[in-house]
Amino acid sequence: MGFIRHVVCAMSGGVDSSVAALLLKRRGYSVTGVFMKNWDSLDESGVCNTEKDCEDAYRVCQSLDIPFHQVSYIKEYWHEVFSKLLKEYEKGRTPNPDILCNKHIKFNHFHKYAINTLGADAMATGHYARTSQEDEEVFQQKTTAPTTTLFRDRFEIRNPVRLFQGADLFKDQTFFLSQISQEALRQTMFPLAGLTKDFVKKIALEAGFHHVLKKKESMGICFIGERNFESFILEYLEPKPGNFVSLEDGAVVGTHKGWFTMTLGQRARIGGQRNPFFVVDKDITTGDVFVAPATNHPALFRDTVRTDRFHWVTVDPPAELVKTQMMECNFRFNHQMPLIPCTVTLNMNGSVWISLSRPVRALTPGQFAVLYKGDECLGSGKIMQLGPSEYTLQQGRERLLAAAQQQEQQTPEPAS
Repeated sequence: MGFIRHVVCAMSGGVDSSVAALLLKRRGYSVTGVFMKNWDSLDESGVCNTEKDCEDAYRVCQSLDIPFHQVSYIKEYWHEVFSKLLKEYEKGRTPNPDILCNKHIKFNHFHKYAINTLGADAMATGHYARTSQEDEEVFQQKTTAPTTTLFRDRFEIRNPVRLFQGADLFKDQTFFLSQISQEALRQTMFPLAGLTKDFVKKIALEAGFHHVLKKKESMGICFIGERNFESFILEYLEPKPGNFVSLEDGAVVGTHKGWFTMTLGQRARIGGQRNPFFVVDKDITTGDVFVAPATNHPALFRDTVRTDRFHWVTVDPPAELVKTQMMECNFRFNHQMPLIPCTVTLNMNGSVWISLSRPVRALTPGQFAVLYKGDECLGSGKIMQLGPSEYTLQQGRERLLAAAQQQEQQTPEPAS
């Protein structure tokens, strides 16, 4: 009898990870289901029900007749994701906890637990994504210790694993995987790579996973669930009241409890105002939040961003970018927004400037700029700096025009 490969599947109690485990078992692998507890729901009276999710995952493993484990990363999640999240909010940025959770928890701590503690040949998740590897190639990968030197050996022969969009482009989750390590990606399988969400639901129905099919799609902050964000964040950060200031005339139009309760582009909750205002900028030194009177105000549109040191999925930047310092590709900073053509410029410190083919609404510091070339996800970098807004450029043009006109009026007519 041949050797049976052991795959550890991350189970969330949802339909995607349940079907991922089922498909792995059908392929003849020895499968172990593991539920991760990353948030202590005993602290909260919120909606997120970890115990119910764990029970649902256990029931799926029982019906598949596979071993079930649960592992707690509450401490790691707090230190490596949530405390960083709070610091980002305090700096006036808007972080993405789902990307950070995948990077630090699922594809770091959980990956090591699956391979080193449970002795798995590979790990698997229910993400809608695919890699450049066939299943058998995943099993050939050996765990390698990360390099301790600043530079890699340039004679080392490498064949990096690439990350591609899944077949269901609407459900594609490569955006959330754009910061994961090459080491983890090399040992990961995505059983839903070639499937659509509708087909996954059909498989779940035929398998009798009715209890997970009934569940609402999780759309809240990773492992914290859906709840009122302002009241949630104010449980952890001291209120820092400030003013809502109209960008156009500098008038104070209302007050808020802290700049960190809001993000760029959202509607500002200001009592007593007939027309809606939208957040266009924040000043964390004064506590002022600048607002403008239209959802598509030019102050919300920009076409340039700079990231921190960019994380390339394949470790090294693409060859054409290294060679010419510039590259054409596609950009998004929100997982459901359409991809936008852009030009990327590589800086000496590993950060990148991204120039978009058109201005985009509410580009936000702290969010991740994710780059794509065709259907390949190249990686991501945290947005650290924004270029000027259309409103600023418009004002600049108007001032230049006014100055030119004034100069014309002051220039004496030449004597005839």
